[in-house]
Amino acid sequence: MPALLDRRIDALRASEYWYLDAEGRVYLDYTGAGLPAQAQLTAHTSRMHGRCFGNPHSVNPASAASTELIERARHAVLAHFNASPDEYVAIFTANASAACRLVGEAYPFGMHGRLVLTSDNHNSVNGIREFARTRGAVTSYVPPKAPDLRIGDDAIRAALTPARSRGLFAYPAQSNFSGVRHPLAWIDIAHEQGYDVLLDAAAYVPSHPLDLSRYQPDFVPVSWYKVFGYPTGVGCLIARREALARLQRPWFAGGTISAASVAGDWHDLADGETRFEDGTPSFLQVPDVEFGLTFIQNIGLDEISQHVKDLTEHLLGGLGALRHRNGEPMIRVHGPSDTRDRGGTVAFSLLDPHGTLSRVRDIEQAAADAGICVRTGCFCNPGAAEAAFGFTGRDPRQMPGGGAVRASVGLASNLDDVRTFLTWLEETYAQHPVP
Repeated sequence: MPALLDRRIDALRASEYWYLDAEGRVYLDYTGAGLPAQAQLTAHTSRMHGRCFGNPHSVNPASAASTELIERARHAVLAHFNASPDEYVAIFTANASAACRLVGEAYPFGMHGRLVLTSDNHNSVNGIREFARTRGAVTSYVPPKAPDLRIGDDAIRAALTPARSRGLFAYPAQSNFSGVRHPLAWIDIAHEQGYDVLLDAAAYVPSHPLDLSRYQPDFVPVSWYKVFGYPTGVGCLIARREALARLQRPWFAGGTISAASVAGDWHDLADGETRFEDGTPSFLQVPDVEFGLTFIQNIGLDEISQHVKDLTEHLLGGLGALRHRNGEPMIRVHGPSDTRDRGGTVAFSLLDPHGTLSRVRDIEQAAADAGICVRTGCFCNPGAAEAAFGFTGRDPRQMPGGGAVRASVGLASNLDDVRTFLTWLEETYAQHPVP
């Protein structure tokens, strides 16, 4: 790791994330959630102190104060992704899952439409298939191949056959299971075949820039707590205006309409993004998104990306070097063994001296007892897990070993975290061969 970058991250760890060391925590669950900086919490408290903010759906002073900050946050989101306001809108949601549901429930799937997904998808994206099937559309999956869990461009082209009506292609920019960064070039391939593209960016954007002037997916779900830890309960659907106009909302609620009548049995949806922001937005938390974006921009996304890459390289190298006393490997990594086109998410299985998988729930509890935060299972991504384990059963809960262990690094991670985790694995699980 470059010395200057290393010193900057160490300074941030001491000033903004000191609570990790104060609690004795080794936090390796950044794909589950980012961590809030102290500056973010201070900024929220400062903004709230001595001011009155109200429900934004009015012109009274308290409402106007909230509306102003929400609109500032909206513009900050588009600027962060280099997305022109003439082409894109930012719709605030509860999280990335809610953003996916907005698309799924309103997308004009028809009897001859198609939904194409990679098998490597979070269940929030997989769930869109239920809307598609209800309307008679054909759903198909493109599986990754073990051990790297990548998908070739040719497989994507073969799956994106032209549909008789417009189709939807959905995939993650970065796998929340394996850390694989799938090619953004697939967006143009899909557009050429008449598909809209939902690019799940939830695991990608915490440590990598996404330039929507260069790559132009139609729908981009994001959860802000994944990016900078706070606020929770606020996400976004960043959508192209052209694609958004094709969505057909199946219901309406407070804030989504310009007018509605019970006696007359009619309603008019509001214009633009407003028709997709159901109910009252989280008006005391949405403004925190603007500060969070400024915070990480001041650090630099390129610097964060390099930091995560360096730590991931050290983690992968250390896992690969772990051996039992008989020389057999302790670890089987599911996904790329190097840092080419991958993020800081590493899924792996623990092996005994004979190569048998260990039960991951036991590992998670042992790590928790040692103050180490990792995650186990399939991480709401059954397709990637099935490919990793070669599992062909119908119930992923029966997967060998119960799934994988996932360690993930982020902005506040440091080399000591990775070293502590590797040392704990070796000291806890390295064995002599069992007779």
